[in-house]
Amino acid sequence: MDDQYSVQGAAALSICESLLLCLGDMGLMTDKDVIGILEDAASAHVTGEPGGEVNNHHQAVHDLIKAIIKGGNSVRHPA
Repeated sequence: MDDQYSVQGAAALSICESLLLCLGDMGLMTDKDVIGILEDAASAHVTGEPGGEVNNHHQAVHDLIKAIIKGGNSVRHPA
């Protein structure tokens, strides 16, 4: 993958995560809303039929978003 593309992707991810955290902190979105957005984004990268060939790039994006959901990166968790 091209370095410029990788840098742009990392910047976009950081910006989006910050926006989701801000919207949650301001009470404009619940944690459930944030998770829903992330689930929708992950689902958008699932292509092809069950058992069929899946594009590696889309699968990697799907897996990363699922890891973000699991890790709670975009939702603040009280200590």
